[in-house]
Amino acid sequence: MTRTESKDGVFHFADDLGPEKIVHLYQPTLGLKAIVVIDNTAAGPAIGGTRMADDVSVEECFRLARAMTLKNAAAGLSHGGGKSVIFADPAMPGAQKEELIRSFAQAIKDLIDYIPGPDMGTNEQAMAFVKDEIGRAVGLPRELGGIPLDEIGATGLGLAVAAKAAEEFSGIALAGARVAVQGFGAVGQHAARFLEESGARLVAAADSRGMIENQDGLDIKSMIELKKNGGHVGDFNKGTKRRSDDIIDVDCDIWIPAARPDVIHDGNVERLRARLVLQGANIPATASAEIRMHEKGILSVPDFIANAGGVICGSVEYHGGSESTALKTIREKIHINTREILTKAKNEGLLPRAAAEIFARKNVENAASYTRWHN
Repeated sequence: MTRTESKDGVFHFADDLGPEKIVHLYQPTLGLKAIVVIDNTAAGPAIGGTRMADDVSVEECFRLARAMTLKNAAAGLSHGGGKSVIFADPAMPGAQKEELIRSFAQAIKDLIDYIPGPDMGTNEQAMAFVKDEIGRAVGLPRELGGIPLDEIGATGLGLAVAAKAAEEFSGIALAGARVAVQGFGAVGQHAARFLEESGARLVAAADSRGMIENQDGLDIKSMIELKKNGGHVGDFNKGTKRRSDDIIDVDCDIWIPAARPDVIHDGNVERLRARLVLQGANIPATASAEIRMHEKGILSVPDFIANAGGVICGSVEYHGGSESTALKTIREKIHINTREILTKAKNEGLLPRAAAEIFARKNVENAASYTRWHN
């Protein structure tokens, strides 16, 4: 690990895997400010989402890109990892957002080793604009031959598969399990829906505006419809309303962070009352919080294992596969990988994340051994 200087400060993020490129994009006349991190391309061109937010640092963008490297490697995809962030408010007017997305696409036209996909603040429509400009993107609308991962709930499906695979390790049977979702957006909604199909019940959900709790169970279908119509979970009238951050205090069996990075940290990890954490968001817990969860007997399935459904779907789409192939691949890969890393963690006394990193890094290193410039 080497020290890398940046205008944002001193970061400790360069190592033998990457990053290969950190590109800053700035076009003041178009209002574009963005970062692209291409972390590693040993297995092939990097796939990683394009996030739209106004508060992401270079270091966070790198951490997200590294999560994609490990995620793609663990899933055995012929892709490396990358990430991009457009600094803007995703709630801006549609025409303005389209112009900004198209400007971003033109700015990354020559970064041919990076394939963007949807992420927080962007969606299938945004990827259609990118594809129209530069000819490459994943997570496209059906009308363009894509497999719309948010529509089918690819990432949420993967989380439910991981929960099933973790049953014997967590001691939690999905039938009757109480679920709390922090970040009731595309990922969180579908995770709740798929888990309900396995007999679990949603007892709490939070978004940026508030939280609703009902230990008897929340009506997921009605809440999804509410969100689709522009509402927020706090508008739902069948439960106890609380602040968004209070979701950490909910008594539940399964807790799913499905929003921003580092939502579980030293300041709140002691309040977590779940027995299983399914990491639906990328890097949702700090390193010290991961350790503390392990000490508390909370099983935490790492992000790049549990939430790989979206990128698996994107890879299948990119290589011309069908929706049914994508769903089958998600079920197979995430089930096998979850069991493998949890077995390794149990047998070797490791944190699940440590076991998963060993597994994924080995795949990256093996891929790199076939390239001309491998170490």
